[in-house]
Amino acid sequence: MTTVFIAGSINIKNLDPKVKERTNNIVVSDFEVLVGDAGGADTSIQEYMLSLERSRSTMFCSGSTPRNNLGQWPARTVDSKHSKGSRAFFTEKDVVMAEAADYGLMIWDAKSTGTLSNVIELLSRKKKSLVFVNKEKEFKVVGDVNQLEELITFMSDHAKQKANEKIKLFDRISSLKHDQANFLFDDFSRLS
Repeated sequence: MTTVFIAGSINIKNLDPKVKERTNNIVVSDFEVLVGDAGGADTSIQEYMLSLERSRSTMFCSGSTPRNNLGQWPARTVDSKHSKGSRAFFTEKDVVMAEAADYGLMIWDAKSTGTLSNVIELLSRKKKSLVFVNKEKEFKVVGDVNQLEELITFMSDHAKQKANEKIKLFDRISSLKHDQANFLFDDFSRLS
């Protein structure tokens, strides 16, 4: 069964019709949906899926109690050794979701480091994301490092700097490039 991790920026409260259409396609395809418990895009996705009477969903939360679970879906709690409410506390849940998913659908404001980190977590596991860049009203596929670098061109210089401070953006891109180069080298050496 295909599993899709749907998440987005906390300051996106209203889903674009294009995002709703994609979400509807996921539901109609009977894919399993993994959604977080944050406000913003997570809650908006929950609201929309509730309107579709969606039942093949699992809601993930850090700690023992979800912040939001509008559909009363099965909740998967992720224990965290980090301080409750910290970035690291919530990031552990996102890492588990990236592990469990086959693909990602991200709704991004071109500055949220949490959403960008989810894209990177999926990519580091060789999984693709379809990222809706909210301010551009268009989707971008991120399935390799070049596509990730293209995605971050939508960020302001200030947002890139903040992302680098918060999630070590440039180190993570460099690491992904290294991994991708090793993967290509390994493939080439098998052909020799």
